[in-house]
Amino acid sequence: MTLRQVHVLNGPNLNLLGRRDPSVYGTATLVDVESLCAEAAREAGLELVFRQSNHEGVLIDWIHEAFEAGAAVVGNFGAYTHTSIAIMDALAVVEAPVVEVHISDIHAREEFRHQSFVSLVADDAIIGQGVDGYAQAILRVAALLEGR
Repeated sequence: MTLRQVHVLNGPNLNLLGRRDPSVYGTATLVDVESLCAEAAREAGLELVFRQSNHEGVLIDWIHEAFEAGAAVVGNFGAYTHTSIAIMDALAVVEAPVVEVHISDIHAREEFRHQSFVSLVADDAIIGQGVDGYAQAILRVAALLEGR
C-alpha cells in the first residue's frame, strides 16, 4: 500500500530560520523543522515531501505537483500569505487537505500581516505555535484525511 503524501511547502526567508529574528521565529532551523515534520509524518502514516523556496512561481509549481499527486499540503508561505492571489488560486484546486501554518501569531503582529489569502482556501490553520505548529498541521492533515 502506498502512503498518502503530505507536501510541506515553505516560502520566502524560511531558509533563514534560527538566524532571522529569533525573538519572533525562535532558534530552530529549517533542518530542525524538517526533522520535526518527518517524525510527525511517520507518526501519522504519511510520506513527507519537504521543500523551501524564496520564489513564488516555484511554490506554485510545487502546489501543482501536490495536486497532481493527490497530496495534502501544509504551507507556510511567509510573506506571500499576505500578498499572493496566485498561491491562493493554486491551493484552491488542491482536493486533498490544505493546512496553513505560521510560526508566529500573524494576528498579533503588524496589521498588514492580519490578512491571509491562504486562509481563504485552506481547510485549517495552525498559527502562533512556534515550529511545533508544523507537527500539529501534519497531524491535522491526517485527521482530515481520515474524515474523507
